[in-house]
Amino acid sequence: MSLIFRPLFEKESSTYTYLLADSKTKEAVIIDAVSETKQRDIGLIEELGLTLKYIIETHIHADHITSSCPLKDQFKQAQIVLGEASPVACADILIKDGEYLEFGEFKIKAMATPGHTSGCMSYAINDKVFTGDALLIRSCGRCDFQGGSAKNLYNSIQYLFTLPEATLVYPAHDYGGRTVSSIWEEKAFNEMIGGGVDQAEFVRRVDAMKLSLPAKIHVAVPSNQVCGSKIITD
Repeated sequence: MSLIFRPLFEKESSTYTYLLADSKTKEAVIIDAVSETKQRDIGLIEELGLTLKYIIETHIHADHITSSCPLKDQFKQAQIVLGEASPVACADILIKDGEYLEFGEFKIKAMATPGHTSGCMSYAINDKVFTGDALLIRSCGRCDFQGGSAKNLYNSIQYLFTLPEATLVYPAHDYGGRTVSSIWEEKAFNEMIGGGVDQAEFVRRVDAMKLSLPAKIHVAVPSNQVCGSKIITD
């Protein structure tokens, strides 16, 4: 038994999609799939002979439209999974902190990591954790919309920091071409929270971020609240 693991990239929004599968049973999960790369992902799943069991979203994204519903249309047995605090009616499963999803002989654990949005979930399996926009490589998610809270994000990252230091960190985005980090690296070197930064200083740093809104936010958020089942253009 071994884990099939394929990191995939969508260049317009710098989004990482992750495909994982049990090599024996061929049951698979996909994390943070993107509309623009739907055909690539369908092709890979079919080429590898996988049975897609779960379509997982780390949160309701604001910078791209998910392909959750289109993937479910293609793979009828698959279930869409979001965190229990996500304001959606389209998910098949609203998962809670500490719950597991099983595929083949593997289990992936949900870790509630709100702060970037109120419904953010990270997912841990073996020596890997998929952190969405909560913990980025040397940074973290913004907290100024979708129920964001810098205090909550601080606590969420501290929760992630309880994982073994060798755990590999796979975020939903990276804008500098980096593909992976580790809990140890982020505890030591993360520019927002590394080196033992306390909550007050973290909140100050997050509040000092000067970021424009994502270009697609007014289209992406409404569409993602229905799991990408329709593209909203007005």
